[in-house]
Amino acid sequence: MKNKIVILCLSLLSLCVHFSNAQISTPPSFLHKNKQWVDSVFATLTPDERIAQLIMVAAVSDVKRAVIDPKTSNPAAVEKLIRENKVGGVVFFQGGPVPQAKLTNHFQSVSKVPLLIAMDAEFGLAMRIDSTVRYPYQMTLGAIQGNNELIYEMGAQLARQARRLGMHINFAPVADVNNNPDNPVISFRSFGENKYKVADKAVAYMKGMQDNGLLTSAKHFPGHGDTGTDSHFDLPVIAHDAKRIDSLELYPFRALMNNGLSGMMIAHLSIPALDKTPNLPSTLSKPIVTDLLRSQLGFEGLIYSDAMNMKGVTKYFPNGKADAMGLEAGMDILEFTEDVNKSIAEIKKSIAEGKITQAEIDFRCRKVLEAKAWAGLNRYKPVDLNNLYEDLNPKEAELTNRLLTEKALTVLKNDNNLLPLRELDTLKIASVSLGADTVTVFQKTLQLYTSVDHYFIPAKATDSQIAELKAKLNQYNLLLVGVHLGSISPRSSYGLTEPMNAILESLIATNKAVVSVFGNPYALNKMKKPEGAKALIMAYQLTPYTQDLSAQLIFGAIPASGKLPVTVNKLFPYNSGMDTPAIGRLKYTVPEEVGLDSRIVTFKIDSIANVAITQKATPGCVVQLAKDGKVFFRKAYGKHTYEGPQTVKLTDLYDLASVTKITASTLALMSLWDQKKFDLDATMKDYLPDFRNSNKADLHWRRVLTHSARLKAFIVLWKEAQNPDGSWKKKTFSTKMSKKYPTSVVGDSLFIFKDYDKTIFKSIRDSPLNEKEGYVYSDLSFILYPQIVKSLSGENFEDYLKNHYYHKLGANSLTFNPKRFYKLEEIVPTERDTFFRMAQLHGQVHDEAAAMLGGLSGHAGLFGDANDVMKVWQMYLQNGYYGGQQLLSKDALIEFTRYQYPEEGSRRGIGFDKPTFKYSGNAPRYASPSSFGHTGYTGIMTWADPAWKLNYVFLSNRVYPTRENSRISTLNIRTSIMDVIYQELLKKQ
Repeated sequence: MKNKIVILCLSLLSLCVHFSNAQISTPPSFLHKNKQWVDSVFATLTPDERIAQLIMVAAVSDVKRAVIDPKTSNPAAVEKLIRENKVGGVVFFQGGPVPQAKLTNHFQSVSKVPLLIAMDAEFGLAMRIDSTVRYPYQMTLGAIQGNNELIYEMGAQLARQARRLGMHINFAPVADVNNNPDNPVISFRSFGENKYKVADKAVAYMKGMQDNGLLTSAKHFPGHGDTGTDSHFDLPVIAHDAKRIDSLELYPFRALMNNGLSGMMIAHLSIPALDKTPNLPSTLSKPIVTDLLRSQLGFEGLIYSDAMNMKGVTKYFPNGKADAMGLEAGMDILEFTEDVNKSIAEIKKSIAEGKITQAEIDFRCRKVLEAKAWAGLNRYKPVDLNNLYEDLNPKEAELTNRLLTEKALTVLKNDNNLLPLRELDTLKIASVSLGADTVTVFQKTLQLYTSVDHYFIPAKATDSQIAELKAKLNQYNLLLVGVHLGSISPRSSYGLTEPMNAILESLIATNKAVVSVFGNPYALNKMKKPEGAKALIMAYQLTPYTQDLSAQLIFGAIPASGKLPVTVNKLFPYNSGMDTPAIGRLKYTVPEEVGLDSRIVTFKIDSIANVAITQKATPGCVVQLAKDGKVFFRKAYGKHTYEGPQTVKLTDLYDLASVTKITASTLALMSLWDQKKFDLDATMKDYLPDFRNSNKADLHWRRVLTHSARLKAFIVLWKEAQNPDGSWKKKTFSTKMSKKYPTSVVGDSLFIFKDYDKTIFKSIRDSPLNEKEGYVYSDLSFILYPQIVKSLSGENFEDYLKNHYYHKLGANSLTFNPKRFYKLEEIVPTERDTFFRMAQLHGQVHDEAAAMLGGLSGHAGLFGDANDVMKVWQMYLQNGYYGGQQLLSKDALIEFTRYQYPEEGSRRGIGFDKPTFKYSGNAPRYASPSSFGHTGYTGIMTWADPAWKLNYVFLSNRVYPTRENSRISTLNIRTSIMDVIYQELLKKQ
């Protein structure tokens, strides 16, 4: 006996030497609180009930989906254990939030002492139950450089959600240092292989939870990161010596303890360096639990077992006996005890045999009660079921998810700084989603930036499918490849199938592939030559957020700053990652990122849009808003027509009417002004030789473009082509196409004479001037700008705009005569013309004069979707910069968007409209003086406000079925929507 005591003392001395650097743990905040309540409850408990307070049983709220034994975890079985054995807590697994909340309320109602409710929610409640928030895996968070404030916020949000559900304990964070690429159970659950970063991030996560009322349990002590065995199925062995364990594995756990960690979970591991007992899991080891954790490291919080049903413990120790040994070893709470009656019997036997004392049981019971009081169970209230789903899915959680994902994205390769993509006009792009059977979120977001043709191929593609895909991809000079991995486990090669690997290798071999990997970073080691990609992005997970934001990274809407948190292989070591910049393209996000409340903004804009539709101001509309270059609201409402079935889509093209003036003509003139080819103070005769002898010869362009040059408002050109009896004059219109009448004005029923544009220009030249000077809004000069642009640039008007701006911006839907490129169902119809063209206008320009010019004019005729219109206007807001290119000078934007003649009371810039000096409704009520924009006759509005960095696009077809409908103006629909945003921003000041 004496020899045994000597050996034990030497063993303890050895541990003291190895762990001499351990600091004293900071006591958790729940200790020694609410003593009166604890004493009163404790006094009511029998010795058996005090043992039961140390036991947590498993439960499911959806038995059909249970991955644990439903016989022991179903509601009836759990209720029986609560009623008869007085167990101290419940660990929930599969189910849904409302069923779980109802069960929680029921279980609490039948429990003598309020229950501790726990769950494994490492990455959010969604780890266990549906319809709740899923945050990034810890491995994803490990890629983030700095920004631990975001991880703290994630923990805080998760705590609030958990408490709202009636939970008190989250078995998180995982503090294991994952330095084994083949680890089958930790891997993506770890922050990575760097002990310092694991510690920092684990502490931030823990503090976020504990500061917001949630007990935590760091795991899996003393470190499960360097195992090749899953303790759910066997007992892993850690072969490292005590010095290595102390310096590496224990480091994050010490950091957590030093910051007031409330709980620690013990892993089922065999660690000979700490306890030489054969096949003894650390859960049952007194040298590990009591001597190391409790005594040497000074931990005073709750010590939990890992699930006691796992093979890591039950393989060598039977149920019941193992539970008793766990308490003997020093644990406070036994999680997932399978046979409560047998466990209590074995624990009582241990007490009788002196292996553990009743005093020790009582001490631990009191500590559990202290934790319950800290968690508010001394003032227990049932879970309120009202608005539970909404409260568990707060909009701020979506923002946190987006920001965490954005900061984690890691660029591992970037040949010649290909990313972010520039010079979009030089790229013919295809996207390929591997492992998908439909267009993916990744592809849908890519489409927001430029024209991309989409292809997808399933995980188990056939040789013929692969061959067909390869043939189609030959026509492209850039391939954006998404690798969609449906598994996070090494057992299934992380979801990377042989067909996927084969096609990926062949795509990389084209030397034109940008590859985004949506899966476990260790999957790179399974891929064939991923380093051959032109660019390689590691996204860590397959989620809507990683797909969306990876696409945004590719186009430079967001920067890349993530670094690999683990070593994959020699090619991709720890901390690999290249920074890439944001280059001024629109970012797509949620209102919360610009300081707005999604619920309020959506409710108010929905209300206004629905008024417009129900009051028949317009059949439908699209609203898009951005602030600081971040698109925070995009929504389509209503239908193409009042009577038709086709709903409006965000990608639908609208007739932009007079917004053509400032999205086409003024844009071209600014460009020519930059090149010193167009002088605002020149006269009309300088650029229009035919005007030399006209009454307009000496009109200055500055005056013309501010609608103060005495030009008539308009000329009814189609009327000039009509005889008194209503027939068409010669060389005007024909009902049949021919060489002389080659251009359709509407459908196949009316064609215009080939040189009639000259007649139109002559009509404008010869038109009388207004008698008085002053502001008169006029279309006439804008009809002339296409010929001026052609004269000064040598390029046709549409070609000039597309070649120098629209294609560079990726605004490829902006076009004249859209039926050349789009199906009719993609274009929203406008008016039923009952006086000129006698037809439903659909895909033809609404404006009559523009129609007579073949659909292409400087005052009307441009079609486009809201997103592409916004790109042009974002370039304006950014002083001509977009997508890494300075497309216009800052001087041009300053000059053209300022008030030109404010002393005369004129509100006009050059081409642009601006707010009146006294509110008149032409602009949003709260628009700043620096703002500018325009409206369009068909129901369009665009407005930009540099003071607030706001960008607004409203598209509608209010002229359907007739232009007589002016409700969109009388109801102030367009300006009211933007004023919602101003008002909400003003509240924040």
